[in-house]
Amino acid sequence: MLTYCRTLRAPKGLRPCWTAFLNILPCQLVGDITIPSQHSLPLVILGAGYTGTFLYHQAVKQGWKAFATSRFPGTHLSYVEPPSRILFDLEQPDTWGNIPTPAHIIWCFPAIPENLASTFAKDIANKESRILLLGSTSAFPANPDELTDERAKLNMALPRVQSEEHLRKTYGVIILRLAGLYGPGRHVLNWIRRGKIKNTGRYVNLIHVEDAAALCLAALDQAESGSSYIVADGTPRLWADICQFAATQWNIPIPEPTVPKDLGKRLSSQKVLKELNYELKHPNLFEELNKIEANGEGTMNTESVSRET
Repeated sequence: MLTYCRTLRAPKGLRPCWTAFLNILPCQLVGDITIPSQHSLPLVILGAGYTGTFLYHQAVKQGWKAFATSRFPGTHLSYVEPPSRILFDLEQPDTWGNIPTPAHIIWCFPAIPENLASTFAKDIANKESRILLLGSTSAFPANPDELTDERAKLNMALPRVQSEEHLRKTYGVIILRLAGLYGPGRHVLNWIRRGKIKNTGRYVNLIHVEDAAALCLAALDQAESGSSYIVADGTPRLWADICQFAATQWNIPIPEPTVPKDLGKRLSSQKVLKELNYELKHPNLFEELNKIEANGEGTMNTESVSRET
């Protein structure tokens, strides 16, 4: 049985009918006690770029009332219903009031500069909502000799990592450090074709964007406040092996071998998969690259090379 509860501050500029809808989000009625349902608060995807696109579609499918933000919502959020597009720029505090509160937040861009990120987090943090921040596995130094997990020392010289750790410890922000993202519109084989990838014996760690998005939503529901996770497919590979696969399967010329600056790292995905009880939908990189290539999905969007190191 459903009843309705909670009044939210609606984003600026929403039509009156949509504002009314926000005020009747569902709650579960158990006996005489009203308990907010899992999705009784809306979800705001802060800085909805490549990952945010998949997050938005998965969230809506799961029943979330999802909003997405951009500095240019009219042009960058065409896949979002107009009432759910929000103008937001961390460096423009006058746009912060556009975020509905209370709401759960998935923060998709680097939380820098730290002073603004901290002020914004303080402004939106409350007991009802959760904040999840997407970081990068570049926070971990190179170490090819053993698996890197969440206990590994972070590179605190990086301003992004400093800010992430401040938000985690101060406001209980959940940190998901993503390996290199690939999927439709972000195709590893195209990176090789365009000379963006070097043929080296360096390890690379990747994760399909659909699995990354699903793990974000799972963490929002299940992870403890202030926790952190590595999000990778758990199978580190050498760039040289990926280049060889591209040549063997798709006749893509192998780049000339080069000597890497370091040998990279091998990331463990054990914690995130076990604690969030998640089974990867796309565990095999080579199988997925074959699908993307065969279906022509590599040219759907603007290509961007993985920045995982």
